[in-house]
Amino acid sequence: MASPDTIPSARTTSIARRTGETDITLSLDLDGTGEVHADTGVPFLDHMLHAFGRHGRLDLTVNATGDAAMDPHHTVEDVGIALGQAMKTAFGDRAGIERYGSAYAPLDEALARVVIDISGRPFLHFEGDFPEAVIGTDFASSLVEEFWRAVAMNAGLTVHIDLIRARNSHHAAEAIFKAAAVAFRTAARQSGVAGSVPSTKGMLA
Repeated sequence: MASPDTIPSARTTSIARRTGETDITLSLDLDGTGEVHADTGVPFLDHMLHAFGRHGRLDLTVNATGDAAMDPHHTVEDVGIALGQAMKTAFGDRAGIERYGSAYAPLDEALARVVIDISGRPFLHFEGDFPEAVIGTDFASSLVEEFWRAVAMNAGLTVHIDLIRARNSHHAAEAIFKAAAVAFRTAARQSGVAGSVPSTKGMLA
């Protein structure tokens, strides 16, 4: 039987974020099974959150209300902020994590690569052109980058995203979210030395 010292602490958190534009509640379990409940008022964002949670094997519940009917931008960005804040809290002191993760993911003709460092130093490099400016009826392709910028800045992640090729913007976005999920799952897993922060500085901040 494992001793208490070897049992990982729960890496769960809940966030409530309210602005003049959106009202968001979000709960996150980094060590879940991929169960996702998303109701943001932006159907394509809900679809991407399901992909991220399922392939990242984390449990995620997101509810958002706001001005998405006018323009999804505020909701997409604010959900990214809330998710990033939840990640940062759930990481705790980041002891025992793998820290680095990378993955390629295809979706038909689209191929994406994502590299993540749970570094404590927020940075996003996004490289790639979407073949179509709008996904579906009103989801601007540019919002994919805005979402991941919000996540990276608020979670303290260094993230490099490369859309290698695509002829369909829906496929491009989904390939990015799936690659990010697998890279994040690898980086966040507790596979390192228990109690040891994977940094020569002794801390990740």
